[in-house]
Amino acid sequence: MILFVIITQSSLHEPMYYFLSMLSFTDLGLCLSTLVTMLGIFWFNAREISFDACIGQMFFIHGFTFMESSVLLAMAFDRFIAICNALRYATILTNSRIIKVGFAIVIRGTTALVPLLLLLKRLSFCRSHILHHSYCFHPDVMKLSCTDTKINSAFGLAIVISTAGLDSVLILLSYVLIIHSVLSIASPEERKKAFGTCVSHISAVAIFYIPMISLSLVHRFGKHASPLVHTLIANVYLLIPPVMNPIIYSVKTKQIRKAVIKVFLSKLV
Repeated sequence: MILFVIITQSSLHEPMYYFLSMLSFTDLGLCLSTLVTMLGIFWFNAREISFDACIGQMFFIHGFTFMESSVLLAMAFDRFIAICNALRYATILTNSRIIKVGFAIVIRGTTALVPLLLLLKRLSFCRSHILHHSYCFHPDVMKLSCTDTKINSAFGLAIVISTAGLDSVLILLSYVLIIHSVLSIASPEERKKAFGTCVSHISAVAIFYIPMISLSLVHRFGKHASPLVHTLIANVYLLIPPVMNPIIYSVKTKQIRKAVIKVFLSKLV
């Protein structure tokens, strides 16, 4: 809905909403990445997935995950420019630069995955082929291998650190600078307004990174945890951000809320 509203409402054709549309696109991609297998389970009781199909699903799930992390970083940069360098906001975040950022996000989110998945394909699988999750997740599939996976683990960890890990540090740094800038504002009303523009983004960052960190910790240290715990956290990690982000931005962003109401009213009329 948010993606449709931003595309159709010319009043929302601004940098902040362009980045929000990118976030909606990655959320949609994450949902569609598991839709086919979920429909197969519910409609046809399909309990198996081929290895190549599993590799393909991993590519899209991890690709959209890394893209979402990059989009959240871009949105943090957008808030930093809007608050700390407001007079140059329009000249810094031009349409051409936003398009370049979008292409960079896609390239960054996909290129590192190709060697990771090629390394996975070279492994031999002779153990149980039962996954702990309702979808193909790289660490979960890798555990089923009966060959040495040290290279896969090291490369996977390097990718996570260089993408989501680096992004989270830069997002934190941007908010340290934003808070420092906001606290220097004399008027309490202006401070409240400045912080208010960041609430939605901070919420989106929290619901993305907290499940991701929780899932990583379960895979690293939860070897004796119940399979139900693995499945629950994995589903929270994948499904909560796409469900919650539209709600957060519809409630917290006045312009989005008005545009959504306008679209609904036009449909009723």
